[in-house]
Amino acid sequence: MIRKPLLLRIYDAANMQRWNDKIRPVELRELDKQAHKMIIAYLLGKFEEEHNTAAFNWIEVIEGGIFEFLQRLVITDLKPQLLDRIKQDSDKYTRLNQWAYDQISPAISPLGEAFCRKFRSYLLDPQENINRRILAAAHTYATGWEFNIIERTNPEGYEIKELKTKLEERKESFNDLKGIRQLSSYNNLRNFIDLCGQLRFQIRWSHLYTIPRISVLGHMLIIAMFSYLFSLEIEACPNRCINNYFTGLFHDLPEVLTRDIIHPVKSSIRGLSDLIKGYEEKEMEERIYKLIPPSWHQQMRMYTENEFASIINLKGEIKPETSEEISRSYNQDEFHPRDGVLVKAADRLGAFLEAYLTLRNGVHRPELEEAMYNFKRDFHEYNICGIRFGDIYADFD
Repeated sequence: MIRKPLLLRIYDAANMQRWNDKIRPVELRELDKQAHKMIIAYLLGKFEEEHNTAAFNWIEVIEGGIFEFLQRLVITDLKPQLLDRIKQDSDKYTRLNQWAYDQISPAISPLGEAFCRKFRSYLLDPQENINRRILAAAHTYATGWEFNIIERTNPEGYEIKELKTKLEERKESFNDLKGIRQLSSYNNLRNFIDLCGQLRFQIRWSHLYTIPRISVLGHMLIIAMFSYLFSLEIEACPNRCINNYFTGLFHDLPEVLTRDIIHPVKSSIRGLSDLIKGYEEKEMEERIYKLIPPSWHQQMRMYTENEFASIINLKGEIKPETSEEISRSYNQDEFHPRDGVLVKAADRLGAFLEAYLTLRNGVHRPELEEAMYNFKRDFHEYNICGIRFGDIYADFD
């Protein structure tokens, strides 16, 4: 089971500054970069899913993203130029990754031996394939997106021209990927990535001062990872794991159109929540879906509309089911199950941790204390397919 040390370690990424040796008009943080990277990986993966079905694997993309996130928690302070030099020496890079694994292994050990073994293998016995290339390309594209901000601030700055040349060369090295070629050809796809990137700059709990400051985009990645790890715990089938992860990753995408509206505001006026939901769906139709291929629309609707409902696909018809019934009768890829209640529990846990960290860091506000109390009360006896969320919250007593 995911426990307190890993939960808190994941949030370290929200404090990790990127490009901290360059002039930055806005703060660029590792958590947001990793979130943007995984959204780009989704886009690239959708094209490979259609045209490279034999080698492509969503689970490998998702788990690779989690493994690389955990690695970055340890080595993110290394300048990219130094890291590139270390990578050229396979022995040094192996030792660096072994050290990174040793640093993070105490936090991930409660996830089980199988997860730890896969993580260690990913770091120490890398196997080049299409799934790793998608993650590498997404990493490069997300870095380039950040660099465009840096370059505008200081176009003649030290290393700027050199960095630009290297990024362009790196991006060109992924032209064998259909998704990269599509990004070069179609403005709509680039606009989709830009729109998602705006969620870096929308801060949660914006009416309060919180430490760390968590963006909506960073929150989405955290909920995606929580949802996936919970899915492994309930022994979900691959498609169930995939749907739970990407529902977490995209569940707040409509907030790019409405901004983050906290739950107390949504529930303060009868009917307001439904009004906001209706507006989000209308705006998604008019502004978001037109940016991505029509064949993706149904899936994106599942990730962003009624995202907290547990469902199955029964002969082409979407039907609601409890997660317990899914585990008993529909835990197979052919039913494309999704545990919305699990994503909701992950979402509430994320909000709880944001409040907890702010209070622990010395900002005492009654709104945060009340929110923590309410989350612990509401989830004290919450049980989804054997996951006792009260035990997780009890770690923070």
